[in-house]
Amino acid sequence: MANGTIGVSQIDVLTTSGTGTLSIVPPATNTNRTLTLPDGTGTIVANGVNGSLVSGTAVTCANQTSIDFTGIPSWVKRITVMFSGVSTSGTSLFLVQLGDAGGIETTGYVGGIISVDLTVGDNTGGTVSTAGMIVGGGVAAATYSGTAVFSTLGSNIWVGQSNTSAGSAGTFLTIGNCGKTLSDTLTQVRITTVNGTDTFDTTPSAGKINIMYE
Repeated sequence: MANGTIGVSQIDVLTTSGTGTLSIVPPATNTNRTLTLPDGTGTIVANGVNGSLVSGTAVTCANQTSIDFTGIPSWVKRITVMFSGVSTSGTSLFLVQLGDAGGIETTGYVGGIISVDLTVGDNTGGTVSTAGMIVGGGVAAATYSGTAVFSTLGSNIWVGQSNTSAGSAGTFLTIGNCGKTLSDTLTQVRITTVNGTDTFDTTPSAGKINIMYE
């Protein structure tokens, strides 16, 4: 039987037969931890182990043309971008772009969206983009809430799907998808607009955007 500490992690009881309880809290950093057992060694990957979720810091929309989330760890396999009550100054659609150590990539995306007016159940049209994944927007007076989720197939290939709805100025549901192969390991995400000049504003309310990854 062995008792010990790994970083901030505590091994309660561990026996050579594999019985007992092993309790490990991943450290705050993204470094790996190595666990040595009587009959061999193993590696514990910090953060994201066993489906744990890591949340970013929510950004309040205040006249930015783009919002970046950087420092995403290399082990990440899925990223969720979350919108709550987000509005823009114009009619340009929201756009999510992925990036690596070389910067945000603005070409090579394959996908689009379709919007539905929930009050009448009619399709209001679709839009495609090669500059990023469109996730909604289009009405300056409206606020939008929803998510955009990206998952990797490996080899820097990412696929995404989005689901957003418009509030105050209309009842619309926007559904989209996207595929993108990055030049290198993903490290950052940018939320902007198609024209790149409309701002995420505080009218009619100051919305929030955040990410969560695993």
